[in-house]
Amino acid sequence: MSRKALIVGIDYYDSGSNLYGCVNDAHRVNSSLARNSDGTVNFSVELLTATAQDSMVTKKELKDQVRELFSTKEEVSIFYYSGHGFIDDLGGYLVTSDAGEGDDGLSLNELIAIANKSPAENRIIVLDSCHSGIAGNPKPDDTTTSIGVGVTILTASSQSQYAMEENDEGVFTSLFVDALNGSAANLVGDISPASIYAHIDQSLGPWVQRPVFKTSITSFVSLKKVQPPISLENLHKLTEFFDEIGKEFQLDPSFEPESDNPNEENCNIFAILQKMVAVNLVKPVDRDHMYFAAMDSKSCKLTVLGEHYWKLVDSEMI
Repeated sequence: MSRKALIVGIDYYDSGSNLYGCVNDAHRVNSSLARNSDGTVNFSVELLTATAQDSMVTKKELKDQVRELFSTKEEVSIFYYSGHGFIDDLGGYLVTSDAGEGDDGLSLNELIAIANKSPAENRIIVLDSCHSGIAGNPKPDDTTTSIGVGVTILTASSQSQYAMEENDEGVFTSLFVDALNGSAANLVGDISPASIYAHIDQSLGPWVQRPVFKTSITSFVSLKKVQPPISLENLHKLTEFFDEIGKEFQLDPSFEPESDNPNEENCNIFAILQKMVAVNLVKPVDRDHMYFAAMDSKSCKLTVLGEHYWKLVDSEMI
């Protein structure tokens, strides 16, 4: 199955104030999502941008494109929107270029309903707009969630907050793109919606706009593949170097190339262990650095993260 993305950026509005960074945000997301870091195709992208009256994104066009995005059985269908958002007592709206009032735009309730009915395995909605955190909330007369199984929502702010911009770029989108470009990757190079949210959440801190993450899934999907910080070949050596969790790997000066009597095979092993230390899989015991652990004939052991990946390797899950 393929992967589809609808990316929308609206700067121009017939009524109300124009924006200046949303189209640029859409192009940046397009560049980050379309291909993996090795150049292979990742998503087939439909890009909608409104910069002037002759390139308006209307409510009908947006709704039709959303329906088309979620109409087919894909591995992943992702919708990204950057533009004005509006909220009233009936819910939230994505404001389109032709909207006379905020509630003339595409209703978030409609957007979620369309995504819920989609045959796509994973439906992901990413909104960089004010008040977007209301997406997926129960309707006023309902107490149940409106998020269907397989749907994930990631928004720039809560329903009561405005989405921030700096230098004509959305703060949320800048972090979203940063995450897609590798900052949110795990040790095998996969980037999931949850890891993206974690990156954005940690970067914004507790005092500014709060991103919102809502999901109803049984397993995470990778949105992009990037170059991993450690090779899979070296990652698999976890179970070779450490027979079992809790066992330490004994070192001595022969592992250190700058010692008086280095051993070539041990130095090669030590180089791999150093790479494992760099990604927090391994740490020296009773010494601050691996050099001193080797020179003083100490040992090294798995970190908590290292134990996690040891289990994945041992169970042949990676």
